[in-house]
Amino acid sequence: MTQSSVLEVKNVTKKINNKTIIDQISFSVNRGEIYGFLGPNGAGKTTTIRMIVGLMSLGEGDIIINGTSISKNFEKAMHSVGAIVENPEMYKFLSGYQNLVHYARMIPGISKARILEVTKLIGLEDRIHDKVKRYSLGMRQRLGIAQALLHKPSLLILDEPTNGLDPAGIRELRDYLRQLANEGISTLVSSHLLSEMELMCDRVAIIKEGKIIDVKSLKDSSEHRELQNKVIFEVNQPKKGFDIIKEKFEYKEMKLLENGFVLLLKREEIPKVNQSLVKEEILIYSINSTSKSLEDQFLELTN
Repeated sequence: MTQSSVLEVKNVTKKINNKTIIDQISFSVNRGEIYGFLGPNGAGKTTTIRMIVGLMSLGEGDIIINGTSISKNFEKAMHSVGAIVENPEMYKFLSGYQNLVHYARMIPGISKARILEVTKLIGLEDRIHDKVKRYSLGMRQRLGIAQALLHKPSLLILDEPTNGLDPAGIRELRDYLRQLANEGISTLVSSHLLSEMELMCDRVAIIKEGKIIDVKSLKDSSEHRELQNKVIFEVNQPKKGFDIIKEKFEYKEMKLLENGFVLLLKREEIPKVNQSLVKEEILIYSINSTSKSLEDQFLELTN
């Protein structure tokens, strides 16, 4: 385990009724990082999270949290973790503050000052004394995060936290997770919503049928520059231009369009294609470039 890693999952396998649900997965979450666990429903995201937090027994492999194996010292490892698996459950007839007090009584050392501190952190100061039954789903999610943060964990685990949230609630959640990351708290968040994961996470592990098939960095701009772009050339002779570039750049993925063609290129390759078209007296009306989105990459990997 590296010094900066808060969570390390090492070669974990889980079988149920002789069926392999999780197959030799390994990944690590660094301090202050928002790490996405992305995959279609049934891919194994929740099963992995349940093993991490002890709601399901560990098969083969090991899970290490802040240097402590959950197999060897589960209580010590879990002291560093706050989690919401599926939906946060609260007493709706109590206020948000009363719910936090009730939870705080289960863990020694949580003061009223700490309750007020997390209330302010998640932005519920004005509504904390309202009954939870009057809370929106987004407010309940924030209260659940406050509950998970009470004992000052270094790792927050959220399973499908955006389920049922409207766009404003999702954006609020994203902002709070970024604020926590700036304070050094790591977050492992699972979801099947690609667009939100792209905006929320620093890195994303893509899981399919119980296996991690790729890990994407969404933060490192130098890596983004290396990604191929989807480039659309609008030209006066689409078929001729297509054939010229197809022959010259035969290794490129291309598609003929009504007014031109589209192909995948790195940024520095765009002028070369443009130059080849000009040499053949193809008139170029426009060149539009868009980076391959996480959705494009996800669909390619999981197709």
